[in-house]
Amino acid sequence: MLKITAVCKGVHMPNQGYLSKNTPLPGIDDEEGDRLPPHIPRVVDAHVHIFPGAVFNAVWNWFDRYGWPVRYRQKSSDLLAFLFDHGIGHVVALQYAHKPGIASFLNDYMVEKAAEFPGRVTGLATVFPGEKNADDILESAFARKLKGVKLHSHVQCFDLSGPEMDPILACCRNAGLPLVIHAGREPKSPAYACDPYLICSADRVEAVLKRYPDLLLVVPHLGMDEFTAYERLVLEYDNLWLDTAMAVTDYLPVKTPVELIKARPDRILYGSDFPNIPYAWDRELKWFERSGLPCSDLDRILWHNAAELFKIPVGDW
Repeated sequence: MLKITAVCKGVHMPNQGYLSKNTPLPGIDDEEGDRLPPHIPRVVDAHVHIFPGAVFNAVWNWFDRYGWPVRYRQKSSDLLAFLFDHGIGHVVALQYAHKPGIASFLNDYMVEKAAEFPGRVTGLATVFPGEKNADDILESAFARKLKGVKLHSHVQCFDLSGPEMDPILACCRNAGLPLVIHAGREPKSPAYACDPYLICSADRVEAVLKRYPDLLLVVPHLGMDEFTAYERLVLEYDNLWLDTAMAVTDYLPVKTPVELIKARPDRILYGSDFPNIPYAWDRELKWFERSGLPCSDLDRILWHNAAELFKIPVGDW
């Protein structure tokens, strides 16, 4: 995300995708609540980003130029405290390494932040696919109690089916820890160093699910934009989860895939993408409150599935 180019393997990328316009998408000045919506008593947010300050600033500068105005811009500790003060019970914290050689530094930072909020933060590790000793980096992170791995195909520009992924897939499979990969094609931007449509697809995800049937795999954003394909996958594969981040907010130019959510509520995780959002922190929770989904499904989506997948003890939160 920090190296901006408009080519992929020497080929000019066509002007298509949710972020293909010449100007960033607008922010929404919607009202935010000071607590969880009244009929939602418990929440685990399974998609929250934290980074060291300099990395966060670079990420936000990218969004300013190519994405949308990020509404919440504080230090990681303040961002986590904000969510907890507003009623979020537990957070699964994510990060990604935009280049080789920085994953251990980011993993150290994640360990530190998780320790700062004992019992409230499940931190995930990261690594750059193809970098030297990727498996050693992850095994070290797991030994320090990080509970999974986060990768971002659009930023890291790897092919999910490429050989550079084998050590990472095997490491997560062997440890029994989830691998969270932004493997959906959208939101695509010509500012990425690769074309997500060339490296991301539901077919590639299915190939991994078949090769590693014991791997716990999470695809964010409900697999945006291949919702029909992911509905089939989540019905067929018990080792696949999807998170809802930005897919149920009526913000991006896509219809909310309600049938996908209803198809397998035991494999759907609530995730906000906080703080890198252009609207109120609780916009997605308000959608769930008025969705008409059964209370049992809401409980599973909003906290139980994440607690089960990431082995989060259910305490006072």
